[in-house]
Amino acid sequence: MSAFSIRAARLTDSEQILKFITELATFEKAADEVEASVTDIERTLFGDTATSHCILCEKDDKPVGFAVYFYNYSTWQGRNGLYLEDLYITPDFRGQGAGTEVLKYLARHAIDNNCGRFEWSVLDWNQPAIDFYESLGAVAKSEWLGYRLSGDALTHFANR
Repeated sequence: MSAFSIRAARLTDSEQILKFITELATFEKAADEVEASVTDIERTLFGDTATSHCILCEKDDKPVGFAVYFYNYSTWQGRNGLYLEDLYITPDFRGQGAGTEVLKYLARHAIDNNCGRFEWSVLDWNQPAIDFYESLGAVAKSEWLGYRLSGDALTHFANR
């Protein structure tokens, strides 16, 4: 039996989720980019129109990490996929199997929901994460580049 347990996040976890988001952003050298508030988390993860989901990883009933995911769609497969937006395990619990448990939970969830893919992104400088993912059998996508419109560029494009 695993030393870690995984459960669906609840509305009352919103403050803890935001704390993990902030810790992750700090690790990714982007702490100043976090705009989310507890109210945003409550609305977007637990509100009536929420399309994203969150799970918590716990040890001895104490949260030690989280993951946020949502469903995307593959036109070629004609099936949903599961996209992992964020995975974060606090530094004190890394290397103990927590991240593996979170990914296994989500992989089982993807299979149980007939998803054709389970995908995520990793920063190109995060070699420990890259090594970890590859040790699980995950393969980096080499032909696709991610693009993003956000902020003023998104507004400008939408209104031109």
